[in-house]
Amino acid sequence: MTSTLGPHTVDHHMTRVDIPTGMAFASFCDAFEQAVPAFDFAHIRHITENGGTWQDIAAAVAANAPNDMMRYATLDMTALYATTDHRTKAVEYFVGNHVIADQMVRRDPKILLYAPLRILVHGDADGDAVVSIDRPSTVFASLGVREIDEVGSLLDHKITAVLRGIGVNTGDALSPAQATAPRTPSTPS
Repeated sequence: MTSTLGPHTVDHHMTRVDIPTGMAFASFCDAFEQAVPAFDFAHIRHITENGGTWQDIAAAVAANAPNDMMRYATLDMTALYATTDHRTKAVEYFVGNHVIADQMVRRDPKILLYAPLRILVHGDADGDAVVSIDRPSTVFASLGVREIDEVGSLLDHKITAVLRGIGVNTGDALSPAQATAPRTPSTPS
């Protein structure tokens, strides 16, 4: 970890991936929430308040997260736009696994800017769900720590496995080999 005497900025590149699911919005959200269960705050609090160990927490997380991922928060953005004329369907999920994240936090706490991962599910013109996520390997690469990069790549694979497990064809979209150059938005002529 580096410390500076004053404020500084770090420019870094992240790759956003948009994956059409081919599933109706509500059906996809239901399947995703089954595959990525809610984090059980009460159970973890019980372990910590009763003298439990990190191994106890790791075991509880493993039992709670069959796909190694949990939902720490769900923001139903659809309700916020229900009275507008565009009626955007969108749900944002904060997804991760703090046992896995610990491998990164111990090397640089700034990873907590990006963990849990943010996954946006939004509806397309046909009412199907589209998953948008910043590829984890590109998000965490900004910190320049090899061990963190390795966990970022692991998370690419874990998110791919979750999506494929519920029937989404991700292709190679979350593969680091598919990195693309940044695009500059076009401006109207």
